[in-house]
Amino acid sequence: MIIVMSHTASDKEVKAVVERVHEIGLKTELSLGEERTVIGVIGGNAYAYRDAFSHLGGIQEIIPITKPFKLASREFRANNTVVDVGGVKIGNDEVVMMAGPCSVEGEEMLLETARHVAAQGAKVLRGGAFKPRTSPYSFQGLGESALKMMATAREETGLKVVTEVVSPQDVELVARYADILQLGTRNMQNYALLQEAGRSGKPVLLKRGMSSTIEEWLLAAEYVLSQGNRDVILCERGIRTFETATRFTLDLNAVPLVRELSHLPIVVDPSQATGRWSLVRPMSLAAVAGGAHGLIVEVHPTPNQALSDGAQSLDFAAFDRLMSDLRRLLGAMAKQLA
Repeated sequence: MIIVMSHTASDKEVKAVVERVHEIGLKTELSLGEERTVIGVIGGNAYAYRDAFSHLGGIQEIIPITKPFKLASREFRANNTVVDVGGVKIGNDEVVMMAGPCSVEGEEMLLETARHVAAQGAKVLRGGAFKPRTSPYSFQGLGESALKMMATAREETGLKVVTEVVSPQDVELVARYADILQLGTRNMQNYALLQEAGRSGKPVLLKRGMSSTIEEWLLAAEYVLSQGNRDVILCERGIRTFETATRFTLDLNAVPLVRELSHLPIVVDPSQATGRWSLVRPMSLAAVAGGAHGLIVEVHPTPNQALSDGAQSLDFAAFDRLMSDLRRLLGAMAKQLA
């Protein structure tokens, strides 16, 4: 449930409510808004304890949260969450471009790609250091050496770094180098990893599981949020359906629907979703038109030589066309790139 405090409630009254919740054995999450303070009460059937607060001052109303995902819901927080990644803000009216290779294959190619996408307006560099692949014989990534290369690219270009972490034991290592921890589709319900990432203090980009419902996805985000980490970015990356013409089916319904259900920002990965570079540009534009706060796309200097996912990677010329069309679309929407 949530306890909505009156706009005239004092700090002492808010503190008294929080202390009472803790006395009962429940947890609190505080949301300080411009017009009201909301205290989220979490644990068991919290609403059954509503009468325990009737004698306390400063309370405007007590409301049950009907959604199974509590902290991620609009009921808990009406205003959009804006995740600030070192000055790059994800979740406001500006659209953030995240771009780079599927896998870091070497420092020269990474720097070449980082320089190009930065010059075109990208704010975040994507790149895989640890790659969970369907086949154990596929390229698995360069590990910590790739993380060091991405840190070097950040120093030169100013781009923030997002990269995937696949094991709870690697969270501390990846967090030393990355600005955003990506949790991939295969790990969306790796609850130990979700909790460890939540404790890392780093923003988390949570990709939707390839066979997951939106509710399951938001409940996965709840695991991160429950560790005190408010900086969660959702990523729609396509789901598995009966269709085989594309790698996955990009569920663009999810973008406006998630924005109705949750205050968390949402970005779209059209590269993973479609598996075809020729579809990345139109799906990117459709995602932004549908309300996505950002895009994360794969870019490679020579996609036909890429060690992973070359078929869905944009070359530099295709990325430039995407950015040009994106700026025109945003202009028509009275928006702009971050």
